[in-house]
Amino acid sequence: MKVVLKETFAELLTNYTDHTGLTNELWDEIEQHYSEPGRYYHTPEHLENLLTQLTTVKAEVKNWHTVLFSLYYHDIIYNAQRGDNEERSAELAVKRMEQIAVPMEMISRCKSQILATKSHLLSADSDTNYFTDADLSILGQEWEVYSSYCNAVRKEYAVYPDLVYKPGRKKVIRHFLGMERIYKSDYFYSKFEIQAKQNLEKELGMF
Repeated sequence: MKVVLKETFAELLTNYTDHTGLTNELWDEIEQHYSEPGRYYHTPEHLENLLTQLTTVKAEVKNWHTVLFSLYYHDIIYNAQRGDNEERSAELAVKRMEQIAVPMEMISRCKSQILATKSHLLSADSDTNYFTDADLSILGQEWEVYSSYCNAVRKEYAVYPDLVYKPGRKKVIRHFLGMERIYKSDYFYSKFEIQAKQNLEKELGMF
């Protein structure tokens, strides 16, 4: 599947640059970041899942290229000890998109989509809702998959003892359970909402 990720990225960039060397450099940068030591969930597999989920609604997405750029760059900067990962990821996305002369409107939308993954709130932009919904699709998987996700996230936050981690995790869970709808698009809502809430409730009950 990683081959599909690379091919999709290369195909995307052919619309903005014919410099294959630069395309390879940008892909290598993405692959290196998502494969950094200490990453257990925010990995190439996470990108693969997003691509799979978003492909199912591709016909509904208004600007597929923007969503793809958001996909590849939304977690490129990730440090469990910092709270500005989305901002730093968006900053790098802007820099790289400017480098290959992507139109400013697209760059602005991509930045907004990446920043939207910080809170996953309802957006006036339907593409952003599809993107953030896909980003949260892991929450609505069967319990075995969800449980593995929880374990992977815990490993990423291994620097924090349970005394610190558990209250923080419970806050995140309650944030999602407090939403009227976790999934903002009707497609992902019907597909994942019930299971996601069941998973979150079950995890919360384990603390």
